[in-house]
Amino acid sequence: MTIYALSTGPGISGIAVIRVSGNNTKNVIKLLTGKDVPEPRVATLRKFNKINTSELIDEGLVLWFPGPESYTGEDMAEIQVHGSKAVVDALHTSISDIENCRLAEPGEFTKLAFQNGKINLLKAESIADLISSETEIQRQQAIKIMNGKSSDQFNFLREKLLKILSHVEAKIDFPDEDLPNEILKEIKKSSEDVIKNIEKILNDQKVGEIIREGFKIAILGPTNAGKSSLLNYLSNRDVAIVSEIAGTTRDVIETHLNIDGYPVIVSDTAGIRESKNEIEKKGIKLSLNRAEEADLKLVVVDSKNLDFTDVLKGLLKENAILVINKSDLLTEDIDPKIKKLDHVLISIKENLNIDELILKIKNNLKNKFITSEDILITRERHRQHLEQCLEHLKNFNKKNEVEDFDKAAEDLRLATKHLGMIVGKVDVDEILGSIFNDFCIGK
Repeated sequence: MTIYALSTGPGISGIAVIRVSGNNTKNVIKLLTGKDVPEPRVATLRKFNKINTSELIDEGLVLWFPGPESYTGEDMAEIQVHGSKAVVDALHTSISDIENCRLAEPGEFTKLAFQNGKINLLKAESIADLISSETEIQRQQAIKIMNGKSSDQFNFLREKLLKILSHVEAKIDFPDEDLPNEILKEIKKSSEDVIKNIEKILNDQKVGEIIREGFKIAILGPTNAGKSSLLNYLSNRDVAIVSEIAGTTRDVIETHLNIDGYPVIVSDTAGIRESKNEIEKKGIKLSLNRAEEADLKLVVVDSKNLDFTDVLKGLLKENAILVINKSDLLTEDIDPKIKKLDHVLISIKENLNIDELILKIKNNLKNKFITSEDILITRERHRQHLEQCLEHLKNFNKKNEVEDFDKAAEDLRLATKHLGMIVGKVDVDEILGSIFNDFCIGK
């Protein structure tokens, strides 16, 4: 089957690029242009006509990439025309009339590249991350993964496990033969080295996932403290409704920000208080859930009411900044006990000390993202496979110590399999759908 899709963004633009990939690509170009395919990888000016008619659709460029030397590993072409919806629709309609041609699914071009051995699974994921990157640090991370550092590391660890497995299987195949002492020592040392490496990779404070998904900041606190006003100020627009009526915010309101190149997701939450209203109670539960997930909590309180409930005290225990709002209404100094907390005294209404709060947030971001090690884990699935690999390796060591080689070998095979799943070295059909469905159509 030959697939086609618009690879540039939809809407009006100077140029639109339509990709075609599959065995029938050469025929698609012949039918659209009335001519044979041009020289490989040479942009060639052609007129594109509706199939079986002489009606001109547009004039543009065509590039021909014969397989396997193409992005997908198949015969492939890129058609560059004017970025008009009418032009793109007319080309799509004409290609759809050609036998064995259909519109591509999300990520299908990159999926073909993976299946045809042009890229590994980590590179496929990094391409998706690069396309969706919104900040400089996200772009840098995606490029690093694309360059293959993480793939090389995971493949290196996998090769070490395969070498250990070969020694263990040799012992199983020839039970009467004793393994030399140096090989027994090598098995133990290599397995312990891999365990230490994986533990070190896992001990990364989830920086890679935070960069990819965004640093999560939750604005929490009692009703009418100024949480929604703070969200609007940070967003530089009216994201949330601000009202004197307590309990206006019932649901979680999110906005995505770029703070000094760092991706940030700021959530405004329902005011925390005792309530009999069922909807408000659900909103408060969502607030507390969001607090647990947050990388940083901004606990906003009213300077006129600094009596903290047990819930608010709990929120301030870890990864939190106390934001005392409405400081313009203060008539006396605040309690010395509260002064000891990591706090900022602000007034959103009078625009007082908000720069100090933003500086505290930036410093928190920088401290979170600073790492001397290369980031290898960028998705939860990588972490899960490494954790399972580690568990099987530890089981292998226990069974190997008591010379239960058959069961030890099985744990080692499973550990190797989980490492392979990260880069796509083994059968991974069950996870391909979830990965490539995140792509845009045409990639």
